[in-house]
Amino acid sequence: MPVQAADGPERAFTGADLFKLSGATDPQISPDGSKIVYVRKTADIMTDKEIPSLWLVDAASGREYPLVAGKGAHFSPHWSPDGRRIAYVSTDGESGPQLYVLWLESGESARITGLPDSPGAISWSPDGSQIAYTMRVPGTGMSLGKAPAKPEGANWAEPLEIIDKVTYRFDGGGYRKPGYDHVFVVSATGGAPRQLTFGDWDDGGPLSWSADGRKILFSANRTADWERDAYNSEIYSVDVASGAVTALTSRAGPDYAPVYSPDGRSIAFLGFDDVNKSYENTELYVMNADGSGARSLTAGLDRSIDTAQWAGNTIYVSYDDHGKKRVAKVSTGGSISTVVDGLTAGSHYDRPYTGGEFSVSKGGKVAYTGGDTSAPADLYVTTGGTGRRLTDLNATWMAGKAMAPVRKLAVTAPDGRPIDAWLVTPPGLQPDQRAPLILEIHGGPMAAYGPAFSTDDQLYAAHGYAVLYTNPRGSTSYGEEFARLIDRDYPGPDYDDLMAAVDAAIADGVADPNNLFVTGGSGGGVLTAWIVGKTDRFKAAATQKPVIGWGSFSLTSDGAAIYHDHWFDKPVWEEPMVYWKRSPLSLVGNVKTPTLVVVGSEDYRTPVSESEQYYTALQIRGVPTALVKVPGASHGGIAARPSQSAAKASAILAWFDKYRTDKQSAPASPGED
Repeated sequence: MPVQAADGPERAFTGADLFKLSGATDPQISPDGSKIVYVRKTADIMTDKEIPSLWLVDAASGREYPLVAGKGAHFSPHWSPDGRRIAYVSTDGESGPQLYVLWLESGESARITGLPDSPGAISWSPDGSQIAYTMRVPGTGMSLGKAPAKPEGANWAEPLEIIDKVTYRFDGGGYRKPGYDHVFVVSATGGAPRQLTFGDWDDGGPLSWSADGRKILFSANRTADWERDAYNSEIYSVDVASGAVTALTSRAGPDYAPVYSPDGRSIAFLGFDDVNKSYENTELYVMNADGSGARSLTAGLDRSIDTAQWAGNTIYVSYDDHGKKRVAKVSTGGSISTVVDGLTAGSHYDRPYTGGEFSVSKGGKVAYTGGDTSAPADLYVTTGGTGRRLTDLNATWMAGKAMAPVRKLAVTAPDGRPIDAWLVTPPGLQPDQRAPLILEIHGGPMAAYGPAFSTDDQLYAAHGYAVLYTNPRGSTSYGEEFARLIDRDYPGPDYDDLMAAVDAAIADGVADPNNLFVTGGSGGGVLTAWIVGKTDRFKAAATQKPVIGWGSFSLTSDGAAIYHDHWFDKPVWEEPMVYWKRSPLSLVGNVKTPTLVVVGSEDYRTPVSESEQYYTALQIRGVPTALVKVPGASHGGIAARPSQSAAKASAILAWFDKYRTDKQSAPASPGED
């Protein structure tokens, strides 16, 4: 079934191929729409990382050349208002990130800052004379007692760490150091920056300047109990001259991502009324510049808005719809029309999540990242309708590869609801052949898969497995009601949707009913552990970074401030049995399926202790198991290093191969080339 060449180059997609991949991200179109700068992310085999560099593309001809591609990492490009300069963040490979400005006419770059921490949320002033950004300002943490005086030259242990914050560590960021994020401005030609906002709270981007350059918008949660009231950010403006801060919104719920209209009279922003549900659609709002007259423009859309940008009097937004990300334009009267769909991600594509980015010129020309299931995203441009492809980053080397085809699979849930699903088949699989099937479940659980490139799925298929992935109830991009079908009931009825999808893959003639396997990460790891506690139909399973006990998770995750009242009605000490009944650990006494457990060693979202609990419980029960830890990996970054991503997929396949009962011998590991 899998493609294997007796002689010549390897046609199958392998783990080594992860180091050959490149993707387009963060496309930024010039104000006049003539040029696009984007961040190309290319895997580097020597550092085992994705390396970002800046490339400039002519929007008419597609000609491109490297803009900033030397040693280090180069990212976050932003055009000056006149289109003659580009601000960006860069490292030299030795010191920390700094803000740079490149003059297109001369091709010369200048370092604008010498900062102790990385600048974020870059925003040019309307006249191009200043740049605003956010940066962490170090603070002083709680102090309790002190150690004795240290003799000169002595080699002592590290000092005590004293934690007094509700959220004291962040997945991907590690343990929180004392300090807060604030807004700064700096001259676009360099010099000392000036801090504009202060206080014991985090002020966040994106930032937006008023048309007259006197004010900057930002969002922050500045309530007295902000640490425990995590969903209550508001929109603020800061006066650039005086530093005076004014609140422009005030409601229960997050308001964020503010952006002034070009004439400075209106502000578009994102948010929702928080009613303590596990999922709520994020809506696009517009209000007057003084904060009055706020109204939703997308309440009738029933989709969650990701980002918003002005072009003239129109607001361009992106959102997911039925597993695809699209760009639409919204009038201030609330009319909505699609500009383009099919956006996909150019980074973090181990699994086929919805993704992609866009920007819009003053005249309404849209640059975006898009593609299909065969490769990471490329750069496209459109003024409406089908986009025009400007790059083909992986065409040359992928021309020699047999990639697995992906097709839609019709699935109907037991209650009659249609469920979107996709089937990945091994290259060369004949119409009358069946293949062992891997059910691969997305995380979130309020997230969505779609027809997008996935290295995991391609590696599984190259190894001879068919892969089934779905958007069961609880998934996003199908409306708020569909996502809320698992509110206070997860895991639960989504199990039935997944089993219906497996049945459909068998009925389709592809899946071998005697060789079924299941895996998934995060929310998908939860469902994997739940599934093997409810059925023995799968030959083996691999639960990746799961929640095993909702009680322990709700008090150790970096999201602890929201789970107890948004995913449950009360904290665990008030209703312990509610948490227990929804915990996969409650079903471990039923498990007979050999189950691999996989987790990143620095996962602070679904902490390592969750996986360790489940592994130990399986060991005590005598169920075949093993624990795979990915060194240094966070929850969101478990596949960030190409070598670890390939090795993780190889370990899962090796585990499944142990329990396959079909006669065909398994092909070589995807880590081999």
